[in-house]
Amino acid sequence: MLDFAIFAVTFLLALVAAVLYLYPASRQAAGIPGIAPTEEKDGNLPDIVNSGSLHEFLVNLHERYGPVVSFWFGRRLVVSLGTVDVLKQHINPNKTSDPFETMLKSLLRYQSGGGNVNENHMKKKLYESGVANSLQSNFALLLKLSEELLDKWLSYPESQHVPLCQHMLGFAMKSVTQMVMGNTFEDDQEVIHFQKNHGTMFPYFQVWSEIGKGFLDGSLDKSITRKNQYEDALTQLESILKKIIKERKGRNFSQHIFIDSLVQGNLNDQQILEDSMIFSLASCIITAKLCTWAIYFLTTSEEVQKKLYEEIDQVFGKDPITPEKIDRLRYCRQVLCETVRTAKLTPVSAHLQDIEGKVDKFIIPRETLVLYALGVVLQDPSTWPSPYKFDPDRFDDESVMKTFSLLGFSGTQECPELRFAYMVTTVLLSVLVRRLHLLSVEGQVIETKYELVTSSKEEAWITVSKR
Repeated sequence: MLDFAIFAVTFLLALVAAVLYLYPASRQAAGIPGIAPTEEKDGNLPDIVNSGSLHEFLVNLHERYGPVVSFWFGRRLVVSLGTVDVLKQHINPNKTSDPFETMLKSLLRYQSGGGNVNENHMKKKLYESGVANSLQSNFALLLKLSEELLDKWLSYPESQHVPLCQHMLGFAMKSVTQMVMGNTFEDDQEVIHFQKNHGTMFPYFQVWSEIGKGFLDGSLDKSITRKNQYEDALTQLESILKKIIKERKGRNFSQHIFIDSLVQGNLNDQQILEDSMIFSLASCIITAKLCTWAIYFLTTSEEVQKKLYEEIDQVFGKDPITPEKIDRLRYCRQVLCETVRTAKLTPVSAHLQDIEGKVDKFIIPRETLVLYALGVVLQDPSTWPSPYKFDPDRFDDESVMKTFSLLGFSGTQECPELRFAYMVTTVLLSVLVRRLHLLSVEGQVIETKYELVTSSKEEAWITVSKR
């Protein structure tokens, strides 16, 4: 059954597969409503393929069976939760699991597992410190990279179409590599080389699905060519990181980068290597897509863009953009929260049921894979009035922000990679909107591709004009 059709399955399946790879299966159905396996070996995988993505499969499943549903991934029971109410019953605020870390560690063949609760909390604090310190130390760099992009766009004729996805990926790659790994990536050629290696392992477009296929059917190990390409790229990236880690140990630098926080923490070299690799990969894709969707949605709403410009003008006036003032951009943060919600930026999160639990009236057996259908929850009309409308004003309501925080998109449950992306995108929008009108291309229809991080299926084009 796992033939070429698997390419229709989005990269989110790699996240599920990663958890299945790490933990044993459970066959107990637990009486939770849902569908029976279509095939004994593959479970409901054919249904997921036919739906186009795991997210779209879950949308249909929750519409049919309600907020708590079950299906089969291979021979393993999977439970999906699809409303805020049932998520509140299941989410443990003391847990610090990171689905990006779970998936990427398995994909990279990293074996160091998670520690106990205290160790995980210490690690989370270390990450948070690393993000805060690297952003503070590199604010001028981030501003410079944003202004370089602004100058590039200012040089275009007003009728020229700008390839938004391409430019945002390049901007994110430059920002992440320099703020996580330092001046090794000041040279554009180094960034291009690094991006090439990222593309071999984590194709931002078509090869993401291929890696998902490799997880599900073992084809990465079966194909000598693919496996060699993957391992060569991984070796090169690890070699770069090991060199940087060695250079940063025991020395003081004027520029504090994310790796410095890991070096200064109580981590061994392998942990530093793994964590810096995972953070750079996750931060790059999240930052690129958040920037892309935020700018795209601004082009679709003149009113929102006008309000954002007025806030930026009120906060900064003709003064320089500074870290002290950037935190006062409340409406900009609402724009980014609404971007995450409307785009369904990360539509699914995976968790392992450590102990037997209960959600609503249903018992969830120990070692069951539990999915948070965030893409379903983020457009549930009972939680979000007019859910398909891009409306940042909805986040004026404190209770709405609390719900958003519960889902892991803000506050204490916010992952470090998203926190990093929020600041990078805020600076970029401040620079661009201050000087430019961001305009849509007439007749363009954006179709969505639901992967680990949601993207557009094709290039998104915009035009710009000077204010």
